[in-house]
Amino acid sequence: MGRIVVLISGRGSNLEAIIGCAQRERWSHQIVAVVADRRLAPGLAFAERWKIPTIVVERADYPDREAFEQVLLQQLLALNPDVIALAGFLRVLGAALIERFAHRWINIHPSLLPAFPGLQTHRRALQAGVRVHGATVHLVTAALDAGPILAQAVVPVLPEDTETSLGQRVLLAEHQIFPRAIAWLADGRVRLRDGVLQWQGVDASERLLGVVA
Repeated sequence: MGRIVVLISGRGSNLEAIIGCAQRERWSHQIVAVVADRRLAPGLAFAERWKIPTIVVERADYPDREAFEQVLLQQLLALNPDVIALAGFLRVLGAALIERFAHRWINIHPSLLPAFPGLQTHRRALQAGVRVHGATVHLVTAALDAGPILAQAVVPVLPEDTETSLGQRVLLAEHQIFPRAIAWLADGRVRLRDGVLQWQGVDASERLLGVVA
C-alpha cells in the first residue's frame, strides 16, 4: 500500500478530485496526510471532513525559505511518503528538499508543458494566440516545471475565452489526469531510472487525454 501526502495552499479542488477518485476506484493506497502552507487554506476543511490528518507549516512563521523547508522536511520524514502530490502548492521548493524525496514528487501544472512554465499561464496562452492549451502532470525536479511528463490533457482555446473561462476548463482537465497519474506512481507503474521514464501496464493513449471541451 502506497503512502500519499498531498500538499496544498488554497481551496483544494485537486485534492477533492484525488480523494474522489480514490474512493470510486477503491485505491489500496492511503492518503496519510494533507499538508498546507497556510492555516486558512480552505482545502484543510475538506480533508478533515474525510478524516484525513492535516498538518500546517505556515510559511509566514519562518524567517526564510530554508527554515520553512527544514520544518517541512521533518514533517515529511515522519510521514514516510511514497508519493508527494503538489496539488496547488504555491511554493517553489529548494533542490535539497526535492532530492531528499527524489522521484516521489508529482505536480499538476496548468499548461501544456514545456509551453508556459511558471505563473499566469492562461493569460500568456491567450496573449500568444494559441489554439490549444491544457494541463500537464509531471515529476518534480529542481528545474521549475521541467520534470519528466507523465500525462497531459488538451483544452481548446475558444474565441470568446477569458482567463477565467479558460482556467475553469483547464481545472476540470486537471481533475481528470492528476489522480490517475498519482495512482500510476503509487502503483509502481511508472518509474524514473537513469533519467528515463519506464512504464508498466500504462498505454500511451492513457497518458494524453484528447481535447476536453
